[in-house]
Amino acid sequence: MNFLRGVMGGQSAGPQHTEAETIQKLCDRVASSTLLDDRRNAVRALKSLSKKYRLEVGIQAMEHLIHVLQTDRSDSEIIGYALDTLYNIISNDEEEEVEENSTRQSEDLGSQFTEIFIKQQENVTLLLSLLEEFDFHVRWPGVKLLTSLLKQLGPQVQQIILVSPMGVSRLMDLLADSREVIRNDGVLLLQALTRSNGAIQKIVAFENAFERLLDIITEEGNSDGGIVVEDCLILLQNLLKNNNSNQNFFKEGSYIQRMKPWFEVGDENSGWSAQKVTNLHLMLQLVRVLVSPNNPPGATSSCQKAMFQCGLLQQLCTILMATGVPADILTETINTVSEVIRGCQVNQDYFASVNAPSNPPRPAIVVLLMSMVNERQPFVLRCAVLYCFQCFLYKNQKGQGEIVSTLLPSTIDATGNSVSAGQLLCGGLFSTDSLSNWCAAVALAHALQENATQKEQLLRVQLATSIGNPPVSLLQQCTNILSQGDKIDRRGSKIQTRVGLLMLLCTWLSNCPIAVTHFLHNSANVPFLTGQIAENLGEEEQLVQGLCALLLGISIYFNDNSLESYMKEKLKQLIEKRIGKENFIEKLGFISKHELYSRASQKPQPNFPSPEYMIFDHEFTKLVKELEGVITKAIYKSSEEDKKEEEVKKTLEQHDSIVTHYKNMIREQDLQLEELKQQISTLKCQNEQLQTAVTQQVSQIQQHKDQYNLLKVQLGKDNQHQGSYSDGAQMNGVQPEEIGRLQEEIEELKSNQELLQSQLAEKDSFIENLKSSQPSPGTNEQQSSETASARDSEQIAELKQELATLKSQLNLQSSEITKLQTEKQELLQKTEAFAKSVPVPGESETVIATKTTDVEGRLSALLQETKELKNEIKALSEERTAIKEQLDSSNSTIAILQNEKNKLEVDITESKKEQDDLLVLLADQDQKIFSLKNKLKELGHPVEEEDELESGDQDDEDDEDEDDSKEQGHI
Repeated sequence: MNFLRGVMGGQSAGPQHTEAETIQKLCDRVASSTLLDDRRNAVRALKSLSKKYRLEVGIQAMEHLIHVLQTDRSDSEIIGYALDTLYNIISNDEEEEVEENSTRQSEDLGSQFTEIFIKQQENVTLLLSLLEEFDFHVRWPGVKLLTSLLKQLGPQVQQIILVSPMGVSRLMDLLADSREVIRNDGVLLLQALTRSNGAIQKIVAFENAFERLLDIITEEGNSDGGIVVEDCLILLQNLLKNNNSNQNFFKEGSYIQRMKPWFEVGDENSGWSAQKVTNLHLMLQLVRVLVSPNNPPGATSSCQKAMFQCGLLQQLCTILMATGVPADILTETINTVSEVIRGCQVNQDYFASVNAPSNPPRPAIVVLLMSMVNERQPFVLRCAVLYCFQCFLYKNQKGQGEIVSTLLPSTIDATGNSVSAGQLLCGGLFSTDSLSNWCAAVALAHALQENATQKEQLLRVQLATSIGNPPVSLLQQCTNILSQGDKIDRRGSKIQTRVGLLMLLCTWLSNCPIAVTHFLHNSANVPFLTGQIAENLGEEEQLVQGLCALLLGISIYFNDNSLESYMKEKLKQLIEKRIGKENFIEKLGFISKHELYSRASQKPQPNFPSPEYMIFDHEFTKLVKELEGVITKAIYKSSEEDKKEEEVKKTLEQHDSIVTHYKNMIREQDLQLEELKQQISTLKCQNEQLQTAVTQQVSQIQQHKDQYNLLKVQLGKDNQHQGSYSDGAQMNGVQPEEIGRLQEEIEELKSNQELLQSQLAEKDSFIENLKSSQPSPGTNEQQSSETASARDSEQIAELKQELATLKSQLNLQSSEITKLQTEKQELLQKTEAFAKSVPVPGESETVIATKTTDVEGRLSALLQETKELKNEIKALSEERTAIKEQLDSSNSTIAILQNEKNKLEVDITESKKEQDDLLVLLADQDQKIFSLKNKLKELGHPVEEEDELESGDQDDEDDEDEDDSKEQGHI
């Protein structure tokens, strides 16, 4: 307060004194007036003065305005005036008309008044409660005032709101307000509230903020929307950036899928307004927030998969290959696609399959690399393409192999019609543009990152330098360009090309003894490196010296001593003589001490303000950090220590081979175990089935034992009634006779059955003959038809009689079979009873055992015979059923014949009627002929006599039928 009074006192007197008195009088009216209208008018007057006389109103009226907010809540108009006045006092948005010497002091007024207002936390709580009022004149100025407080002293106001009951929830209701002004200012309020406060961000997210914000973006037209979309996107970034909990909630809520329509910009160039570019830029940044390399790997991977599954990655690739897209949007799209595919094999495979809409179609990777090595393209675009290529190869051995394969002789297109990725990288590596050299070298190094196979494959690459000269290897060509140094006139940084090539060679030779051997095989390489390290060059060249020291150290550390002239010990002696170990280590340390080294090690994206700062690659900084210490130790080691280390390495290699051997054995044993487990499961199933069968058999055996014991008891009772064992023997003597009788009866039944079947066959043949010999109606005379009908009647009667006979025989046979089954059952019971008979008391155990064995044998024979009898009876039953079916078919045939007979009788009756009609016609005709003859005689014409006509009777009989048909036609 003293500060404010000092500021006020420092201002010029005169008109200010009069305004100060006016403000004081208004404050007195607000404080002392009992009428609400007076207080309202006074507050309205203070509001009108607050913009111009911000300091005076703030000093004198703030306490009175806060008191109005507490006491006059029932009147929304005075509350609105008070909130507007406080906003004018605290906010720095309005430009104040102040003198130049007091500008700096007035800029701090907002934070000073804010500190006074929030000193009493109840004031902020009161303001939050006022936001619940739906009245526009209360809610809107309240939102603006709270937003201004957050802009002035954000952390303190955030803490007060956080501890206030339902404070954040009240503010979330602003997003659902139907009045767009309040809703839009509510978004701005939440932006200020969620800035750099993870706790509030979580609360806002779980208050359904994502759903509401995405709905607003959709309603406003996605990327075609206005500044409201921009504000919503900024708020979404506040909620998601560096907040793993909210990112997971966003993904689990399926909100990633709702982002896809944002990027449906279409091919037609409908225009890219500045607002649309801003909106799309923020949308791309929001996607990058979800898949940032700084996020936990698991969360990033799940978001990447979700973006591929919902088609978001495909939509981004469409924008990437579209025409007419602004350069900054294209650059940001490339960066976004880079992080969406980084380390995700599925997304990387999809990106490799994307083709540009050209004729012929080219892979998107090739098109992007063409932009990277083209020095006419913008610098930020080339950096974005390099980042995209790095992300495509990150943890992607398949992609690395595809890139390296385009350089191998067997895959190069001999016609030259298409340009491959490898050819573009080689072209950029050996161009006269230093930035293209650096980008191509770094891109090729990423194709070799942590992939020993591709490092060995790249040794096969041969380059044709000029016509008539033999081809040289890629490794040799890199060292040749490196040794030329500044002799070649290049555009750009002097050291950029050499730094890029040295990074490529260090990456190539690390963890690859074969590449080290190839490098040392060129006798000029080691003297060049030692010469570069030993020279005392300027500060700019110290970085190149450090990288040369690193390359020479890699050649020592990963040396397998296959070249006698360049063994580890000899190289270390060379360093000690020509450079000195301490000097070598000092030069090696220049790399990590460089200011651009720490900048490149912070994040994977190559983000540089200008090409001159493009020196280090992020992955290379990891390699330096890994190798710097081990190379230092390797330089200071003695030959004995090297030998011991070699022995340890050999031991470790042997150990590794043993471990590998045992791993293979364990793998094979695992396969065998799986097979044995399957066999065990199969055997278990079979065992369970067998156990079930055994259980059933045991139960059956137990039932048979129970039946045996029961019959044994019953037989003992029967023996007591019969009185002696001899009766059983007599019964046993009867059994063969009864069995023989049963067999005879069965044979007789069989013969009867065969007889019945033969009779049935005869009847069937007779019926067939009868069908074939049916008379044709209307052609025979009356006597033949009557004879046929009589014969049919007799045959039908005979068939009915025989059918009745067959039925009676079947019934008789059925009764005999039933009788035989009953006798068989009785015989079985007697047999079982006899088999289980109790031995006669007084007999010796030997006799009893002999008798028992004899009885059991006879019993088994009887059971066998009984079983055979059952089978024969069953067969007879089946034959009887077949005979019944044949009889039924015979009955149906007889019925059919009866119907046909009835039809024949009807036809015969009709034929009789027709014959009677013909006879009447013949009689009439004869009478007419006779009268005509008489007339002819009277007229004197000669007439043939009857005897003359009789001579022609033979001929007339032949024509008789024809005359009859003619007469019938006349009739």
